Amino acid sequence: MAVFRTPDGLDKLWLILNFIMENVRRDAWRRSVRVACLNFKFDETPEGEFIETIMAAQGALERKQNGRQVAQKMKARMENGYWIHNPPIGYRYETQKGRGKVLIPNTPFDRIVCEAFEGYASGRFQTQAEVTRFFESFTDFPRNKHDEATRQRVADILGNPIYAGYICSENYKIDWLKGQHEPLISLETYDKVQKRRQGTAYAPKRKNIGDDFALRGIVVCGDCNVPLRSSWAKGRSKHYAYYLCQTKGCASYGKSMARHKVEGDVGAMIKALEPSPQLITLAKAMFKHAWDQRLNQAKEAASSAKKKITELDKQIEAVLERIMASSNATVIETYEEKIAKLEREKLLLTEKSARWNPPSGSFEEKLEPLLTFLANPWKVWENGSTALRRTVLKLAFSTRITYDRNEGPRTAQKALPFKALDTFTDQRVCFGAPTRTRTADLLITNQLLYQLSYRGMLEMPRALSSEDLR
Repeated sequence: MAVFRTPDGLDKLWLILNFIMENVRRDAWRRSVRVACLNFKFDETPEGEFIETIMAAQGALERKQNGRQVAQKMKARMENGYWIHNPPIGYRYETQKGRGKVLIPNTPFDRIVCEAFEGYASGRFQTQAEVTRFFESFTDFPRNKHDEATRQRVADILGNPIYAGYICSENYKIDWLKGQHEPLISLETYDKVQKRRQGTAYAPKRKNIGDDFALRGIVVCGDCNVPLRSSWAKGRSKHYAYYLCQTKGCASYGKSMARHKVEGDVGAMIKALEPSPQLITLAKAMFKHAWDQRLNQAKEAASSAKKKITELDKQIEAVLERIMASSNATVIETYEEKIAKLEREKLLLTEKSARWNPPSGSFEEKLEPLLTFLANPWKVWENGSTALRRTVLKLAFSTRITYDRNEGPRTAQKALPFKALDTFTDQRVCFGAPTRTRTADLLITNQLLYQLSYRGMLEMPRALSSEDLR
């Protein structure tokens, strides 16, 4: 910052600037450049230089005033809940009567971004590198000049609250303002994504995993419990695919296992998961019971959320009264942070209460994809792509599969749906002669009902569509 003790100092600064302008004008004259104006004739007299200076100062003043006016209008529009910058991926502008340009979902990128958020929040995508590869799988998805979807772009998308329906701006000091546009995801999903981004970092996904090895990262070595690696070996006439352990010191180090054998053994495990038609019929009745329980719980949760919102409003009013009565800047800043936290909690409860409505569609429509998968997971495994096979493994087993190169796969921990179907049958009750056994009796426990009602088993993952299950 320049400080002038007397007006003479300011005059000296003007002389310096005038000297610079004179040099520029002299240099332009030497290069045969002439300055002309339709409304004014420039001349080299003191009066002409004075008028030129006044006109330049007036133009600068008008330019700055216009900039200030535009900034005020932009801030006012953002405070009304309208986005003013370039539309983010998944949105586009549409001019609406009485509202101006408003963000609306841009098909098909809105569905792609929504699936990326939900996949990262649910754990389907373990790293942001996997989200990047998911974006790159769509040929029309925006890329840079190197035809890549950069990690920075992925980070910008996952960290932008505008997809949850809120506007934030550091320049205009706007924090979590409800926007006038349609959100692509819920605030709860956005919070889950941020927690995952701030949590433990995972190694980036390898580029050479390709579509060749469905079990890579899922099957572990039976000797050292480290995920098996995969590779291609060149033979005399063709290439051969193998899984192998590359952990030094392991008894199976460097021992290759043919891909078709390993994946065939795992496929046999999936085929063994197929329940009987009797169990599927009973499961449908159990899911109906769980569905009704969840509907009742949703009504109670919506009522409870409304009460909590009322309590938060009272707390916010109390904090505002304390701010008005305080004159300490530090205390006021602390109170403002408290209000921001309460407002954020209020927004989350408001959004949850809005989503606690009876689901659209009938119970049978919601249940059909799930029962189709539970009745025959082997069909999806046998006919699906590598990505779909990996999804089947995540849905069928809750832990990684241990594979011994001599004995084959060991018993894996089943996921909740198949585990619940197992608990329907009491294998401990047998009747008849020692060499004969009767079909085991169906067993329904209160614990199972509790699990079915509190676990979201009726929500089929987006990775499996109805077309995949046919």
